[in-house]
Amino acid sequence: MSEQNKAHIAEFLDRVLSSGEISATGEYFHDDMVEEVPFPGQGPGLAGLMETLAGLRTAFPDMRWSVQEQIAEDNRVLTRFVWEGTQRGDFLGIPPTHRAVSVWGMVIDQFEGEKVKSTRILMDTMGLLQQLGA
Repeated sequence: MSEQNKAHIAEFLDRVLSSGEISATGEYFHDDMVEEVPFPGQGPGLAGLMETLAGLRTAFPDMRWSVQEQIAEDNRVLTRFVWEGTQRGDFLGIPPTHRAVSVWGMVIDQFEGEKVKSTRILMDTMGLLQQLGA
């Protein structure tokens, strides 16, 4: 199951985050999923996650996510990632800078059955803001 869960997350990063198919998010997360460290202003559950992802995609329409490393144990997957993109829309109150960014992070996803039930993300937000000139 661990290998299947790792593949599930890698597919989500590629299909939803890199390709922008936000409407497919429900194929990967439960409706009542919990974001342990929500994005500023993020609402609850799957709907809140999808709204946040859509906003991120609007701010960085060319963003691409890549898996750097994955570790799985029981029903949890840790994924170390890098995402890159160009800010072309508002992001956390910052108007478009048209600057390219590269951001590292890690996320721990906990599965219940074949979908993610809870997620906890840690991202280099300070580095991102510095790259945007904020």
